[in-house]
Amino acid sequence: MIRVSVDPAPIELAVEVAALEARGAGGVATFTGIVRGDDGVTALELEHYPGMTEASLVALAEAAMARWDLLGVTIVHRVGAMAVGERIVFLGTAAHHRREALDACAFLIDRLKTDAPFWKREHRGGATRWVEARHSDEAAAQRWSGIGD
Repeated sequence: MIRVSVDPAPIELAVEVAALEARGAGGVATFTGIVRGDDGVTALELEHYPGMTEASLVALAEAAMARWDLLGVTIVHRVGAMAVGERIVFLGTAAHHRREALDACAFLIDRLKTDAPFWKREHRGGATRWVEARHSDEAAAQRWSGIGD
């Protein structure tokens, strides 16, 4: 089971985790990304390319399902304006054993940061700026080279 959603609506953690647990897994791993207020950030705005974004997230989920023995993958990503403290992304993996769930979850967040077509704009007081790709995100994604490519 793969579930992918790109939507401006708030992420309901309990609903997403319960759906993964219902798959009969021995382990469920999750990651939740939250808007940080670092360096005066007051809000974050995410834009995406509809259709292309969902397809890239499905491809990532399929790559994880092919590499690990998973019962389910969920990727829920917000778009639009979000305040500090709001959830941006939820990733969840369900597997018979914890190692597959944990590794697949780590793979998904590392690759999502570099492979999914999202554009972030930070709001700081009255100013805004586009967020550039981080070298550290590229390095994290590279550790999975050859997996799901």
